[in-house]
Amino acid sequence: MKVGVVGTGMVGSTAAYALVMRGIGREIVLVDKNAKRAQAEADDIFHAVPFSHSVRVSAGDYRDLVGSRVVILAAGVSMRPGETRLQLLSRNAAIFREVVPSVLEEAPDAVLVVATNPVDVMTHLAARYAGEYGVPPGRVIGSGTTLDTARFRVLLGRYLGVDSQHVHAYVVGEHGDSEVLTWSLVTVGGMPLEEFCRQHGIALDEPIRQEIDRRVRDAAYAIVDGKGSTYYGIGAALARITDAILRDQRSILTVCTPVAEVLDVCDVTISLPHLLGGQGVLASFPLPLSEDEQIALRASAEVVCQAIEELGAEAAG
Repeated sequence: MKVGVVGTGMVGSTAAYALVMRGIGREIVLVDKNAKRAQAEADDIFHAVPFSHSVRVSAGDYRDLVGSRVVILAAGVSMRPGETRLQLLSRNAAIFREVVPSVLEEAPDAVLVVATNPVDVMTHLAARYAGEYGVPPGRVIGSGTTLDTARFRVLLGRYLGVDSQHVHAYVVGEHGDSEVLTWSLVTVGGMPLEEFCRQHGIALDEPIRQEIDRRVRDAAYAIVDGKGSTYYGIGAALARITDAILRDQRSILTVCTPVAEVLDVCDVTISLPHLLGGQGVLASFPLPLSEDEQIALRASAEVVCQAIEELGAEAAG
């Protein structure tokens, strides 16, 4: 099973490394406009194979993506000094306008996994470009709030003294400031959060919830402030998404993909719990959110929808 990674910056190369460490796939091909960088990353990762799993790692160009089951799109540019978010979006949109067709011309059956930020809008654009090649929206998936959900679970698990794998909690909406932590649906070991806390004498009052919420929502800002960028967490998340697709695991993950309507916001791409398998997104699960969470999710969807509309207006102008 072949996996392509387009864009070998810190996110793309770390995702490839995570794939090797977990033994996901049999062949990984790195593609980058900077061929020298792609080759160096491929060599460095390949040298870790004797200490991990037998995976072939190489660098190449788009032609070498032939036969790929999954292609991770991590290509993009960073914000320039004085540049607006919309200007950054416009430049990344231009890159995807070139990258997506180039990938699909060689790997028409691949599931596209988008990592480039802002991931909701870039996934929406990637799906639009891929649609011109007959690719259904469900085969274009963004990492969305997969990492945010992991942050929520691990922080809550640490506070409760429970392995985060036994904490079920979702972050939905935009991968960004307007994301929604679904506190009303949290379960621990199959028990509602409030019942678990009551049985174990754990205080989880509003200030503690707000602190966990803040640490989830501001995690990337703190990491970027400390070391310049985030890549380990998202690299692992991309490996997890790829694994679910390659093994047709039918996993429920908070990826983002275009949906027709979310709480009366139409044609938008945000994260919700989706059933993920070999053909991409197989189904979506509307959540029984509290009234406040529904309001927050609608507002989050509107944030993404506005960015999509503004980008479309700029392109038309």
